[in-house]
Amino acid sequence: MEAVQQQQKIRWLVPGDINGFFGLAFDNVAMLAILSALLLGAGFDKELVFTRIFPGTALGVLFGDLMYFWMGLRLAKKTGNPNVTSMPLGLDTPSTIGLALAVLIPAFALHKSALQAGLEPEELAERAEEITRLATEAAWYVGMATMVCIGIFKTALAFVGPYIQKIIPQAALLGSLAGIGFALLGFIPLVEVFGIPVIGAVSLGIVFYTMIARTQLPKNLPGVFMAVLSGAVLYYILGPLGLLGVEFKAPVIALQPGLPLPSGGFIAGMAEAVNYLPIALPFALLTSVGGINVTASARAAGDDFSTRNVLLVDAAAAFLSGICGGVVQTTPYIGQPAYKAMGSRVGYVLLVGLFVGLGGMLGAITFIVELIPKQALAPVLIFVALEIIGQAFKAGGTRYIPAIAFACLPTISNMVMTKLTSGEAIKEAARQAMSSVQEAHHLPEVLVVLSLGNGFIISAMLWGTAIIKMIDRKLQQAALCFLSLAGLSFFGFVHSAKPEGGIYLPWNLDAPFHNIPYQFAIAYIVLALIMLAFSYTKESKIPFAEHGEEAAAEVLKAAMKRVAAVKKAR
Repeated sequence: MEAVQQQQKIRWLVPGDINGFFGLAFDNVAMLAILSALLLGAGFDKELVFTRIFPGTALGVLFGDLMYFWMGLRLAKKTGNPNVTSMPLGLDTPSTIGLALAVLIPAFALHKSALQAGLEPEELAERAEEITRLATEAAWYVGMATMVCIGIFKTALAFVGPYIQKIIPQAALLGSLAGIGFALLGFIPLVEVFGIPVIGAVSLGIVFYTMIARTQLPKNLPGVFMAVLSGAVLYYILGPLGLLGVEFKAPVIALQPGLPLPSGGFIAGMAEAVNYLPIALPFALLTSVGGINVTASARAAGDDFSTRNVLLVDAAAAFLSGICGGVVQTTPYIGQPAYKAMGSRVGYVLLVGLFVGLGGMLGAITFIVELIPKQALAPVLIFVALEIIGQAFKAGGTRYIPAIAFACLPTISNMVMTKLTSGEAIKEAARQAMSSVQEAHHLPEVLVVLSLGNGFIISAMLWGTAIIKMIDRKLQQAALCFLSLAGLSFFGFVHSAKPEGGIYLPWNLDAPFHNIPYQFAIAYIVLALIMLAFSYTKESKIPFAEHGEEAAAEVLKAAMKRVAAVKKAR
């Protein structure tokens, strides 16, 4: 009787859900705004982005949040607990940026370059809009196919994710993510901030003041919201007065609706999407591992959700979104206990799903996104980057700092090649460099930077894992990491010699690119053999001296005191 009475008190919407709604909805709108800024900045067709890509992406959020709402309501009824808080779900920040920069934009540039090849300047001008739309459509198909593959991969991870989490150290996973924080979420938005310095600096200052220095604004105003609002207001005040230093362009006040209908476009993009899977699938792995951690934190807060079901819903959201035009994966958000603490229960995810999903389809989200200057949003990404970097370095402790730091480097290579060159420019630069350094007997620098950046997430995780295993004196496991890198690099899953980062049979590559798979694979095999040999030495059994430098400093300090005492006695 008591359980029945408790169940009758369960409500799907309470006042605290309004707080959770604003927090989670803003995160999703911010991600869509950043996605549009990246794609439109690269030259994507605006209509296609807002009427096909946005609705399909928003559908994933709608489906996932509706399912998490139902799961929360079901758990509340099952346990008779009216205080169950649903799992929060939204667009994943690192992969929103990472997939845009490392998959969608390179695919767009590749197709645009192919469409422009051989055309005279006059014909290029006449067909500019057509070429842009065709290149955008081709890149969109690649993005859809990538999402479908991510959905399938995440479905498998729902059953084996916990085992992978045990194999790959948390510090290695977070280290690869820290590289994304440094290069993609940190540096690139910093460039955007100073695109219009007065707008970006104001928003950045408020973000740092409230989120980094953790200082409360007057009247308890939310820091991130006020940072974006202040930048936007300043933009619309200074812009018409001509005080921005750049041309002011007023937003077009118009809704651009679109329905996320199932499409066979992902089939057309599947062959090309395979080339980008070494980049895309690690993002899926990171969100799945994150989902495991988030579910564990919810369980610790008193809400015992099924980890497998949480991951399966997220996988289904990615798959459905990809079929219907989406290009960004969702993820269970960190902070379910925080939403519980602010009074949210099950209704906030329902509100967010309806707002983002229907708003994306009806064009309301597009309208909001158009109003916000990207210089006001970029500081939010910088804050996220700093949080990710800080979390990575805290997770492993001081002993794993070198492993985490090294895991950041491949992402920097990827960022350099993505931002500074196109595929054809890389090919030409590599050929010229190879012809000029034959006597020096080394690979051309441009080709090395290209290869280090391709498959950067997998290589970062495996390098980080290898170094961690060395520190933990598990050298045979470190050797296994290097052997894995040898096999993956030989076929282009990491360190691909192709400018677009695709996989291949190495003997089919043209010069000078055919040198890369053989040289990298041999190097990793040699490293594996060295680690294997070292594992049999007695020195390798001595535990890592975590505080070796501090201990040496204390010994030196004590010795200096004794010397001083002897001198004083004399």
